[in-house]
Amino acid sequence: MTFDSTGYLLTPADGPHLWFLDTRMTVRAGADQTGGAFTLIEWSAPVGFGPPQHIHDREDEAFYILEGRMTIDCGDHHWTAGTGDFAFLPRRVPHSFMVVDGPVRGLQITTPSGFEQFIAELGRPAEHSGLPAPTPPDIPRLVEAGWRYGQQIIGPPPA
Repeated sequence: MTFDSTGYLLTPADGPHLWFLDTRMTVRAGADQTGGAFTLIEWSAPVGFGPPQHIHDREDEAFYILEGRMTIDCGDHHWTAGTGDFAFLPRRVPHSFMVVDGPVRGLQITTPSGFEQFIAELGRPAEHSGLPAPTPPDIPRLVEAGWRYGQQIIGPPPA
């Protein structure tokens, strides 16, 4: 689907549905649909999941939690976010999170768009509904792709 100034509608079955790290991500809008303005992803992650600490050089990132609970580290801040909570993580600020009650299901917004291209490169099409089997992250691959997409891996997930 490409940018259409008349709008569009997606059903829950519409994708793409990707397994990225130990998460399931469904891209609802990206550069092609928003003219580069933002990316909107519906995602879920299991208890214990947390990405490595990282920095987005290009995008601001935000999470709206639909179900579950996670802790979030953003710069000097440490929050616990649950159902109905919203967290904003500005670009160029180190951040990470850890799912502590879940699985977590939420909406992720990045602005401007582009994050969907990063997960499409590193993820794979979801083979069935639900989450993938947990696997260790390929850190060298994340680091290498991160440089191309303006993201820096700077540390491990929160303990």
